[in-house]
Amino acid sequence: MTAELVRGQNHPLPDSRLEIRVSAGHPVVACATCSDERGVAREEWVAHPGATGLPGVDVPERAERSPRFAVDLDAVPAEVHQVNVLLALPVGTGGPDRFGVTAAPFVAVMAKDGSELASFTITGLETETALVAVELYRRQGAWKVRAVGQGYAGGLAQLLADQGMAQADRTAAAIQETVAPRAHRAEPARLHTAADAVGAASGPDQPSPADATLTGGLAAPQTTGADPTPPQTPTPDAPQMPGGPINYAHPRRQSAPPPPAPAAQPGEPGRPPAPVAGDASGWSMEERLYNQVWGMFEDLARAVAAYRSAVEFAESRMDKELDSVLSDPRSRIGSTGDAARAAARAKCEQLTDQARQVLDRDLAQLAAESEVVEPALPPAFARWDNPCWHAYRVPMEIPMALRLGDLHLPESPELRIPCLVRLPLERGLWVDSGRSSSDAAMALDEAQLRRLAVDSAVALAARLLAVYPPGEFTVHAIDPAGSAAASLAPLVDSGALAGPPAAGAQGVSAVLAKLTERVDLVTMAVRGGAADSLPPDLDTGEQLLIVNDFPHGFDDRAVTQLRYLADEGPAVGVHLMMVADREDATAYGPVLDPLWRSLLRVTPVPDDHLADPWVRHAWTYEPLAVPEGSDVLRQVLTRVTEARRSWNR
Repeated sequence: MTAELVRGQNHPLPDSRLEIRVSAGHPVVACATCSDERGVAREEWVAHPGATGLPGVDVPERAERSPRFAVDLDAVPAEVHQVNVLLALPVGTGGPDRFGVTAAPFVAVMAKDGSELASFTITGLETETALVAVELYRRQGAWKVRAVGQGYAGGLAQLLADQGMAQADRTAAAIQETVAPRAHRAEPARLHTAADAVGAASGPDQPSPADATLTGGLAAPQTTGADPTPPQTPTPDAPQMPGGPINYAHPRRQSAPPPPAPAAQPGEPGRPPAPVAGDASGWSMEERLYNQVWGMFEDLARAVAAYRSAVEFAESRMDKELDSVLSDPRSRIGSTGDAARAAARAKCEQLTDQARQVLDRDLAQLAAESEVVEPALPPAFARWDNPCWHAYRVPMEIPMALRLGDLHLPESPELRIPCLVRLPLERGLWVDSGRSSSDAAMALDEAQLRRLAVDSAVALAARLLAVYPPGEFTVHAIDPAGSAAASLAPLVDSGALAGPPAAGAQGVSAVLAKLTERVDLVTMAVRGGAADSLPPDLDTGEQLLIVNDFPHGFDDRAVTQLRYLADEGPAVGVHLMMVADREDATAYGPVLDPLWRSLLRVTPVPDDHLADPWVRHAWTYEPLAVPEGSDVLRQVLTRVTEARRSWNR
């Protein structure tokens, strides 16, 4: 079974003879470097199409759109501890100038029999022009593959210099000179929009879904710029369309430096200051809370990373001390050897206990901060059990972000960090109804998982409806076989849906045709600067399409339209929420891979499928559950529809 890796995740390699395939959708410079146990690479340890003589690593001469590496780990030099697969954009060919405007590169590690062992889709790239895609490394005598995806804006020379090469500039220039003529003869790379960059990427078999990194999950803090003007609150009846282009950007995303954070009250001597809700920089209380949540996420990530590093150091030190004892035949037996081994283990336990004490101190401080922050969160950031939902009123402006669920780490599962996504949505959502490897998923049968997945999708759609002003967010639903009628009932009964859930081939075709036409019209109007020429009855608000039980009941045309909506829709305010088991769609082959990669994967049960790109933790995502017996979901949806009627929307 293929391991779909995320940044920082590793996977064992059962075979020593491998093939690494790269798919980028545009010309790339592909090469490999080897490094020693200190992570230092040498000039003679570089393999590229012009120098393929590195023992154990072979790069074919054709390295344009689909580079392939043949690796024999048994043949690499004994002092090599790591093999790095590098990708860079060719210079002087007129192609793209950064990975952020290209299709997301995809890497697959294949066994000698052709089966795929691991795959990695490198998403979230911006200004990078060179990157380390994956690395193969030795660990306790065995080889593993790690998904890296670390990029460098300074190009291949900066990357090689970071690996310790003394002649990095010269080596990078030689590689570029070798590859540039081939890249120039290849089909010119097309400049992609943000949606194209996801939609055009494709891999040979099963690429990793785009839920991999928290850069697409947890919203980043507000950044700064040059205009100090405070945000203006938009009025609900302000016209958006006539006389100018439609702007789907958040109206309160600031480019100006926010006010400094409120000064914290000093704590008692020897104790940290008492936590305060909103103790972060920002223009408003909402923004301060938003940035405070981000700070809590970073603090927890760093604290756990420091603890894990300390434990790994303690165990590594113990292993070295034990190896030293066992290397001397005189100390292998008898009281001397036993005493040395006991001392090594005691030192390891002492260092581990010290690291745990530091972690517990940091966790206690974060738990205290969470206790004061959680009750102060506005509805868009709050869980369903927060009292603010019972006092809910339909807002007159869009919040900065929406809470999708909670995140936690195994060292402290009770400490939950809100998982926030920026609004408007920049990518669609995929609620995975398939059986994953998590314990919670394995404890349920397929029917239960499918029902929970639809329930999660309805709850997320309700949150989106609730945080938008009246009439500025519309939800459609496709349920080909009517199997989700019970779960969709809150949306249907409250009148929150734009129409009854589409069923049957004709209903599916009608909804997809309508939304596809809307994307076409708005895209042409925005690109042509003719927003005032749109039909007067066109709904220019944000649109969400819930698609249940995909791919059952969808023909090839419908699949093509869904891919189009996933690629082009977010830029003009049309978003997908797929409720699907990816395994069910395997009959379509790789044609649907770009669809999965364009969506942020969430699960109806706890699952550790999200990773951050900083310290490479695997975070457990836990969905927000409506309290059992609570009618809060229906109450909120009823107020949303009442507000729409009162505003004639």
